[in-house]
Amino acid sequence: MSELHASGVGVLILGGGEASRLPGKLELNAGELPMLARVYRNVAREETWIAGKGSFPRALDALVPAPVAVDRWSLRGPLAGLLTTMARMRARWVFAIAGDAPLIEASFVDRLAALREPGDEAIVPVHELEGKTQYEPLAALYDRLAFLREGFPILRSGRGALRMVLDRMRTHLVPIDDSRIFTNVNTPADYTALRALLDQERR
Repeated sequence: MSELHASGVGVLILGGGEASRLPGKLELNAGELPMLARVYRNVAREETWIAGKGSFPRALDALVPAPVAVDRWSLRGPLAGLLTTMARMRARWVFAIAGDAPLIEASFVDRLAALREPGDEAIVPVHELEGKTQYEPLAALYDRLAFLREGFPILRSGRGALRMVLDRMRTHLVPIDDSRIFTNVNTPADYTALRALLDQERR
């Protein structure tokens, strides 16, 4: 096993989804900070980018001092945002995280980086959910050049599933026992569940 120095890892935060079921979710309170600001505080590194549709409200912009890469392909899902942003980044290895996943901490990035083995091109957490193996491609570490190499053909083909890109890469799956850290927010019910978890943290 050859350790990847986590200090050399860039961070890409996906903040450009449509959020049709919960508009404005990245501005919702997640503890003492808005959701996106908490994610940024948790995992930001020397090179951190936001994949987005444009600027955020001024108050949120002030809390997230990172450049925004505006998606070149609208309505094509997270793959388009990842490719647009990775094409502008410098770090060879990039940790990709959803902007609505406020429970993932910097130590998790370090953990994935330390598990890299020679030949790996993606280090992706997996966990069991209702008896099935659940991949977490938006809490994963990628060789940026390999992702660009394999991601663009999938996007150009008219498809956009991240799983299809992972299937083309040399992907190292990392089992994670505590799936709560992958909690994200897509609906009002998800947000209620997150608030309950945050309340437990404070106790």
